[in-house]
Amino acid sequence: MTMNKKLRTAGITVIAAAVAGALAALIVRDQINRHQRDLFSPRALKRLAALGHMGKEPANVDTICLLRDFVAWEPRRLLRERARAIVMRMENEVAQVA
Repeated sequence: MTMNKKLRTAGITVIAAAVAGALAALIVRDQINRHQRDLFSPRALKRLAALGHMGKEPANVDTICLLRDFVAWEPRRLLRERARAIVMRMENEVAQVA
């Protein structure tokens, strides 16, 4: 009987860990989507925060294209320059991998 209790406890622990992992993945995905939406926010501070978040992300083609669109759209020079620097870093990262 103690073996069944240990197996049940282990099973519940594994299931709880899987649920927690899936929940964490959903939260992270939501945060990434929110930051990408905030990139084109009417508020400059939100755009700056979104750039800061995206600057920490690994380089990929979609992010580079999104940031290029942002550079073309952004009215503030400071934010445009920050986005250009991130694009250049990501392009270099992608070029080194290829």
